[in-house]
Amino acid sequence: MLDRVLRFFITLFLAIAGGALLDLASPVLTMYVGTEILKMEMGVVRITMGSLLCILFGAILGGIIGFLASPYFIRCLKRFSAWVELQLGKMPIHDVIAGAVGLAIGLILANLLGYSFAKIPVVGDYIPVIFSIVFGYLGITITIKKRRELTGLFDFVPRFMKDLAKMREMRAAPGAAPEESAKAAPTADAHAYKLLDTSVIIDGRIADICDTGFIEGTLLIPVFVLEELQHIADSADALKRTRGRRGLDILQRIRQSTKVKVEITNVDFDDISEVDSKLVRLGQQVGGKIITNDYNLNKVAQLRGVEVLNINELSNAVKPVVIPGETMRVTIVKSGKEPGQGVAYLDDGTMIVVENGNRHMNESITVEVTSALQTAAGRMIFAKPAH
Repeated sequence: MLDRVLRFFITLFLAIAGGALLDLASPVLTMYVGTEILKMEMGVVRITMGSLLCILFGAILGGIIGFLASPYFIRCLKRFSAWVELQLGKMPIHDVIAGAVGLAIGLILANLLGYSFAKIPVVGDYIPVIFSIVFGYLGITITIKKRRELTGLFDFVPRFMKDLAKMREMRAAPGAAPEESAKAAPTADAHAYKLLDTSVIIDGRIADICDTGFIEGTLLIPVFVLEELQHIADSADALKRTRGRRGLDILQRIRQSTKVKVEITNVDFDDISEVDSKLVRLGQQVGGKIITNDYNLNKVAQLRGVEVLNINELSNAVKPVVIPGETMRVTIVKSGKEPGQGVAYLDDGTMIVVENGNRHMNESITVEVTSALQTAAGRMIFAKPAH
């Protein structure tokens, strides 16, 4: 139905345009067919036989062209609409509103200035059009880039409304103590966004942490992180493809969990190419914390004022504490770097370097802890065979 309506209007438009264009050639035909078939008082409107023939022929020709070419124009219009919808879908709603306001302001200024230049001979009719394009574009770009500064000018409004509401509550309950009123107002942020980066999703431990219920607030997953996961999952490299598919499976598991709320945001930053930089910018924008196990992202985010929850640091913090003299049973699985050393691992992945343990390769022995070393990469325990 919509295609038929569009086809009708395209045909009608080209028919009118064709009649108007061929009407420009009517003076030539009027020299041969000059009879006036319509004449109004004062000579305001005159239509000659030549002019009428040109208009009819142009309208018919334009209508035929419009009818035949309308499917192509409709396809182009649909592709353009889909592209606009995709771009608007990537933009947050406040950017769309800011752009619309900026466009309106730009067109108003263009109209005011264009009226002043419209009387210039020859080019005066085109100046308002040029002003509308230039000032409309400037209005959109400037308001989007300066959105925070512009909204900051009106920060007093919510504060004023909040103070007004408190005054009404105090008037409604004059006997209430100020301390009680302060207790009634919630201070915790209901959203408390936690942003997940690609590495921590592929790691997978975040799903187990979510199942325990230790994560509070809302997990916010940006669309550019999903796109990077999809790109990794579609990689030609088998290892990368496996990692990407594992990340998508972990995300699906987290979304199905009832212990934590998950939101997908379409916010993207086209002026930034790196996913980590986009994540830090989003963290600044929503005031959230980034959950990661990427050491470099951890440092960059902290330098830019964004709080970070590092899964590796959490893992090290909850590992069991061992003290010198404690004994444990381990299996030597490989040789150490130094001669005679053997290496074993606990269930949580902690490395145990056993002195003179190489002779007990692939054997389960009892060892005595001599010392423990905490590093940025994790914890390492040194031990010797118990006698």
